[in-house]
Amino acid sequence: MARTPRLASARVRILGAVLAVAGVGLAVVGSITFLVQRESVLADVDARLTSQVEALQQVADTAVDGTAASVESYLNDAVRLLVAGENEASVAVVDGVARFRPSTLSGFDISDDTAFIDRVTAEVTAKDAAVIGTAATDHGALRYVAVPIRIEGDESVGVYVRAVDLSAELGPVVKATITYTVASCLVLVVAGIVGWFVTGRLLSPIRHLRDTADSITLTDLSPRLPAEGNDEIADLSRTVNSMLDRLEASVDVQRQLLDDVRHELKTPITIVRGHLELMDPRDATDVEFARDLGITELDRMTRLVEDIDLLASVEGGSFATDPIDLAALTARVGELVAVIPGHAWHVERAASGRFSGDQDRLLQAWLQLADNAAKYTPEGSPIELGSDHDGDGIRLWVRDHGAGIPPSARRTIFRRFDRAHGKRTVGGSGLGLAIVEAIAKAHGGHCAVTDSSGGGATFTIHLPPPVGAAALPEPVRAGDVVLQREAAG
Repeated sequence: MARTPRLASARVRILGAVLAVAGVGLAVVGSITFLVQRESVLADVDARLTSQVEALQQVADTAVDGTAASVESYLNDAVRLLVAGENEASVAVVDGVARFRPSTLSGFDISDDTAFIDRVTAEVTAKDAAVIGTAATDHGALRYVAVPIRIEGDESVGVYVRAVDLSAELGPVVKATITYTVASCLVLVVAGIVGWFVTGRLLSPIRHLRDTADSITLTDLSPRLPAEGNDEIADLSRTVNSMLDRLEASVDVQRQLLDDVRHELKTPITIVRGHLELMDPRDATDVEFARDLGITELDRMTRLVEDIDLLASVEGGSFATDPIDLAALTARVGELVAVIPGHAWHVERAASGRFSGDQDRLLQAWLQLADNAAKYTPEGSPIELGSDHDGDGIRLWVRDHGAGIPPSARRTIFRRFDRAHGKRTVGGSGLGLAIVEAIAKAHGGHCAVTDSSGGGATFTIHLPPPVGAAALPEPVRAGDVVLQREAAG
């Protein structure tokens, strides 16, 4: 099946998302850092300008006391005494004209910037108070303070201007920001290169999973994923391998079931067809014989289909879980097997206690073992059954005294359509023990066969111990309970 074209692979999308988040994070951190440092520099500039206002006020107070005779002399003294620092400029304006500037210029000169001087003079004249502002000039962005100067008896209007070059003051901050930006870009590039290889390595199990899934067909379910490491990807690989194991086992079971069903149905169909072809329609006896034989074979096929349906429902986990009284279950089996003719039935041991399971299914499995024992043992021989438990779990068993089961056949008899002696000597679909094993496995246990004392076989359903139960009561012996029905005829 062709894959749908995609714009970008998962590797690209994951790496893009990581780099986008990292880029946004670096940008936010850089922006916040720049703004904080910028505000710190602006606050420092404003503090320096404010201190100039206070210094001028002291000079102005002296001038009022008579030290300065005119606005010009006061501004000349102010420019001479208040030396501009680095990245600073000062100028004294009298009646709108720049008159004085520092003789030792450690900063820069703004006395020739007529537009800036006119603007500042206009602002001070309009407000008649000190003004702090920012202006864009030929020297760059300037943060300035302008203080009006008036002296009684002098009609001239003076303005003292002190300016700071913001571009120069913010230069270190801007350089640091540029350095941070370049370093962040390099980090993103390196992270992208490293992330490309890392994501490729992390996603390689997923690519293996895709390739493995593509290579799996109904004829070949053997491919598996390498499960190395102890991370989530390794856990996913192991989980997928386990799923593939179950799927392969299920497909194998289905194939075997189809083969077995085909084989089992072929015989009655061949028998019926052969008798119908040989039947003489003019002979009433021959017709009746062919009819009876056909009905018998159809009944056998019906039982086979019913057993297959039952086995499928059990293997599919279709059973309930309810509390079960072990002693009551044992007694119930004893009551039911008593009606099976030809044998003396004994409930030898009955364990007490409760456990969880499907009582109907367990009862069915136990009765199936009893029915098998009755079919495959000599008529009149005794058959014992009972229940028991210990630390390893619960046991439901049936013991007969027939020919027994050869050790070589004890594992195969629980397979579908398999019999211990390789041929059908009694009726049945050949699915009885397979159903018993399926019911036991559905309860977390298994079914096993061992030799009986004195000959014969003992079939035992092993169930796990009850969850949360510290111990079950000791089994009681019920050897005196004999359930018997004489053989018919």
